[in-house]
Amino acid sequence: MAVSGDGDALRPVGIDELLERVRSGYRRIEPRAAHEAARDGEALLVDIRYAALRDRDGLIPGALVIERNELEWRLDPQGSHRVPEATGHDLRAVIICNEGYASSLAAASLHQLGLRRATDLVGGFQAWRAAGLPVEPVA
Repeated sequence: MAVSGDGDALRPVGIDELLERVRSGYRRIEPRAAHEAARDGEALLVDIRYAALRDRDGLIPGALVIERNELEWRLDPQGSHRVPEATGHDLRAVIICNEGYASSLAAASLHQLGLRRATDLVGGFQAWRAAGLPVEPVA
């Protein structure tokens, strides 16, 4: 991402600044709040971790697994490859990566598709597990 500076010049930004900027565009969610929202049917948990991490650490019960490279295609309510859960632009999707970095960029991308309620899990799967929330082994 380049940011407009003085005149027509664009200045590159580093990943830390980019994360700060995209995260300022929405409210992130903590693990316990995400668990409650999913339990109450108010949010869809979406695990974007790659298979090796899921195999190693397990799964969040009820979370939809969509690898990062397919996320936008699967959650776009207008897309031909959408999952059944992608019912509209008001979907509250909580994106979960391993530690809460890639998920921030993914949530920002979903915002660009019009999914304005998309957010990500602070600390990712590791924070979920550290909070003692449910995790099940991969079958």
